[in-house]
Amino acid sequence: MTIEEAQKQVDDWIKTYGVRYFSELTNMAVLTEEVGELARIMARTYGDQSFKEGEKRDLSDEMADVLWVLICLANQTGINLTEAFLRNLEKKTNRDKDRHKNNPKL
Repeated sequence: MTIEEAQKQVDDWIKTYGVRYFSELTNMAVLTEEVGELARIMARTYGDQSFKEGEKRDLSDEMADVLWVLICLANQTGINLTEAFLRNLEKKTNRDKDRHKNNPKL
């Protein structure tokens, strides 16, 4: 699935099952909440914290939740994520093409 196809699929789902998009501000809050849930699993899986009994451990589901809400926000604000990602990749390449190679910490 391409990013463009994902944006269309989310939009179709919202129009079919979701009635309408939540407001942009609500979706920003939801995105923050989903990133927090992802961070919790990362901290418990790869960090020093441990899981509580019965606590959710599905890292892939949390990443998909973050992606879903990000796509919702892109759709609502008229952002083509494919174009935005390609521009961002070019920016990073131009800015950092030698930076990481020359970093003695890496």
